[in-house]
Amino acid sequence: MGQALFVRFQGTSANARGHFPGVFALANGLGRAGVLSEEEHRFWRSGNDWYNANFTNPSTVDPTVFDRDVHPGAASWFKSTAGEVLDRVDGYLDILAAHGVPCERVESSAPGRVIYEDSEQVVVVPWETGRNGA
Repeated sequence: MGQALFVRFQGTSANARGHFPGVFALANGLGRAGVLSEEEHRFWRSGNDWYNANFTNPSTVDPTVFDRDVHPGAASWFKSTAGEVLDRVDGYLDILAAHGVPCERVESSAPGRVIYEDSEQVVVVPWETGRNGA
């Protein structure tokens, strides 16, 4: 088999809609809940600021990309070639681990039907309900 072309970091438990929240949703939940240490909060804020400045939010290009009615289960996956964008996830994973929030790395060469793509990521609608939900 060929090498996985796409990588996703997601929770190991489905949310109320049956989807697996991504690493940023999980970290943002901790940040909004006010449970981060000062150091974790600084990392989280500066990390989010870096991603906002250097990584395209697909919903700014297509406002319907994450619309649950239009694209049920839509989820973002990094391209395995995303370099620094992918490397910076480690700090978020450290925060999740420190707070007992399980997160796993999932790889796929075909995670679903592509509805958005740029140089560093794709957003897909999963082929079937499963471990690659939003």
